[in-house]
Amino acid sequence: MTEAEKKLWWQLRQLPVETSHFRRQAAIGPYFADFACHQRRLVIEVDGGGHGEARQIAFDETRTAYLRSRGYRVLRFWNNEVLKEIEGVMSVIYAAIHDKEAPPTPDPSPPRAARAGGGEPRGCTPFAKRMEEGEPEAPS
Repeated sequence: MTEAEKKLWWQLRQLPVETSHFRRQAAIGPYFADFACHQRRLVIEVDGGGHGEARQIAFDETRTAYLRSRGYRVLRFWNNEVLKEIEGVMSVIYAAIHDKEAPPTPDPSPPRAARAGGGEPRGCTPFAKRMEEGEPEAPS
């Protein structure tokens, strides 16, 4: 884990379990999410500078499209946002967790374990303006 991921992971573990339960390096289909809350259908990605390169942007877009098709919302933060502005990052995450509008239901519906908050079945092999997977800004 990067230093930014470690810092965010520590913060995510402080959230009340009844509100959310995040897993790190969570498998969702053929992809791994930095952090995922299956119950709230929320994925959090912490990106370094390499995610600003054309090849990585294309990969991230494909991956995000897949996650959205499975009913997940994707929040992306730059490493420097997590390291320097953790309170703001956590405010965005907290708002997403408590969003009164339920995340979209995927078609087809996920297996029973996933609907119950158990995550994806085995065998399925970063700030406010970027809250919903917008065009990334260059890290400062």
